[in-house]
Amino acid sequence: MPITLVNPSGLPEIDVYRQVSIATGTKLVFIAGQVAWDAEGITVGEGDLAAQVEQCYLNIGTALAGAGGSFDDVAKLTFYVVDWTPDKMPPLLEGISRAAAKLGTTPVPPATLLGVAALDVPDHLVEIEATAVLG
Repeated sequence: MPITLVNPSGLPEIDVYRQVSIATGTKLVFIAGQVAWDAEGITVGEGDLAAQVEQCYLNIGTALAGAGGSFDDVAKLTFYVVDWTPDKMPPLLEGISRAAAKLGTTPVPPATLLGVAALDVPDHLVEIEATAVLG
C-alpha cells in the first residue's frame, strides 16, 4: 500500500482523519470534485447532506477503481460544503460512515473542509475531491 496515514506526536488527534499522509507510490491520481450525481447525472439526496456526502464518496470509490485503486490509496480529500456551519458536522459524518460501510473501508486521509457560497448546481450541497497515490 503506497499510503501510510499517521498522527505525529505534537499534533492533535482528529477522529475523522489523520494529520499526515506519507506517499511512496509511483502514480498520482487526481480525482475531480465529485458531487451527488448517480451514473445518469441525477442528483441523489436532494436537500440531504448525509445522502449527498455518501454519494460523493461512492463516486470517488468508482473513480478510484477506474484508476486501479481504492480508498486505501487516497492521500488527501478536500470538502466543499455549501453554507457551512458546525451543526452540519453530524450529517457530514453520517454520510461518511454510511459510505465507509458500503465501501468496506474507513477512509481517514488528511482532509480540508471549506465552506462555500454555492456549487455548480443549486441542488448540490457538497463536493469532494481526492488525490491518490498508486504503487
